[in-house]
Amino acid sequence: MAKTLRTIKNPFFTPHPPSPFLHFSLLFFSPPKRTTSPRYLNHHHQTRCTPQQVFLLLISLSLLFSGISFLASSLTTSSTCIVSSPSSPLGFFVSDDPRHLLTSLAVSVPSTLLPLPARGGRSGNMTEEEREFWKQPNGEGYKPCLEFSLAYRKKAARVSKEKKRFLVVVVSGGLNQQRNQIVDAVVIATILEAALVVPVLQVNRVWGDESEFSDVFDVEHFKKTLRSDVRVVSSLPSTHLMSRQTIENQIPWDVSPVWIRAKFFKQLNEEGLLVLKGLDSRLAKNLPPDLQKLRCKVAFHALRFTAPIENLGNKLARRMWIEGPYIALHLRLEKDVWVRTGCLTGLGSEFDRIIAETRMSQPRYLTGRLNLTYTERRLAGLCPLNAYEIARLLKALGAPSNASIFVAGGEPFGGSRAMEPLAKEFANLVTKETLAHKGEMLPYTNRSSALAAIDYIVSLSSDVFLPSHGGNMAKAMQGNRAYVGHRKFIMPNKRAMLPLMENPSVSESELSRVARKLHGKSQGHPESRRGRRDRDVLAYPVPECMCRHGKHRSIGFF
Repeated sequence: MAKTLRTIKNPFFTPHPPSPFLHFSLLFFSPPKRTTSPRYLNHHHQTRCTPQQVFLLLISLSLLFSGISFLASSLTTSSTCIVSSPSSPLGFFVSDDPRHLLTSLAVSVPSTLLPLPARGGRSGNMTEEEREFWKQPNGEGYKPCLEFSLAYRKKAARVSKEKKRFLVVVVSGGLNQQRNQIVDAVVIATILEAALVVPVLQVNRVWGDESEFSDVFDVEHFKKTLRSDVRVVSSLPSTHLMSRQTIENQIPWDVSPVWIRAKFFKQLNEEGLLVLKGLDSRLAKNLPPDLQKLRCKVAFHALRFTAPIENLGNKLARRMWIEGPYIALHLRLEKDVWVRTGCLTGLGSEFDRIIAETRMSQPRYLTGRLNLTYTERRLAGLCPLNAYEIARLLKALGAPSNASIFVAGGEPFGGSRAMEPLAKEFANLVTKETLAHKGEMLPYTNRSSALAAIDYIVSLSSDVFLPSHGGNMAKAMQGNRAYVGHRKFIMPNKRAMLPLMENPSVSESELSRVARKLHGKSQGHPESRRGRRDRDVLAYPVPECMCRHGKHRSIGFF
């Protein structure tokens, strides 16, 4: 694979025919041929154009300036149609209208994080069940397509030059929670017509990560990608620095753009500065189409990890990929997860007692339903699947026992003991720590956001992704895998599967039959967000951010 990539010619240096305007210029402005006729040696040379030549010259100049004006107007648009597919790492799809071709190529929105090609289901040594497990979903022709309206582009042209109003946003939580808040920060800046200061990452109280935005994300790429949408600055200008500034952190759930503007625009206009905190899931999931597209542009294009993080993540992904198809599991077995969900670990009374005591001493961390017992929580699907349950589900779905499995997530509570049931059934288990070479992980010690980013990169390139529990990582991976070509994504149906797993009368073959039937339609196939107010566009990018391939043509770069 590496050899193939090295031998690809640079597509940006393909020869192009000379411009017709070049021929016109040569026709009218090339110097006259020298002559040795004696009468020209001692006299000034004068050349007169015929009326026909003057007319052609005026026509050519008119066409030239019309073309320049058209191209310049195209460059100011934000119309973008970008796609990647499993068969081609990067391609651009634009409508048949040549104006869209110009605007899409001129804007040149940087690409999203691109996974390695899917490899599953091609070996002749697989059983039919294993081949079906690795089989990728049908994307039904949907490809990323971000085309903003004329009204949005006009407003964005004004917002991207804003120098009086500034928005500062403080984001919190883990990596994917931070990403969601950064996305909404850009949208809110657009709504308020304000310049956005590079978001501030609050110190993570669970892991103690003190990383700044620039430690995790590529700041310059972030600014460049969004320069046609909103002005992003690294810091406040001196004219807007204040000794004390009110922080707005009492934002209700599911607020609309109208609410945001009515609440904050006057204050922002008068003071020139607004500081927001606690944005997590506050902005409505249902927004006007242009703002939904902006969400996708930020999440899938602007938020690129720093080069060192991306390079290491890609190295680890290639080490997995070169061995064949692989599964990525996001196991939520960390101590804080058991504390927050109010669930039992499945590791015995000693471990459950530690979790119960921590939960009693820190009741604010409990996010589950308080009126349910442990058993009721589990059967309601509110608890993460443990290693034993994940192993049974994978076997039921047809995963081969020799499958390579990348385990994403933090250190499991209970250490190796927590992973024993999974390791017993699937021996080829690796984590980023065991996959990395000596010293590669050293720069990221105690940097939870960077570690989560590495997990994210390796998981995106997997042939199959399966989370043990819902959450921000699961939603982010669901949407991003759809955006890069609808790669297989399995969301466990815990409410249906757990009672079957606990029923001794259900045979393994029956469990397998039911598991495949339950998960047959939820394995990464395109699912529309339309009509579902609770669906996040970053998890379900169809139809706002993806359109059918048949309506666009590809401009392949690789």
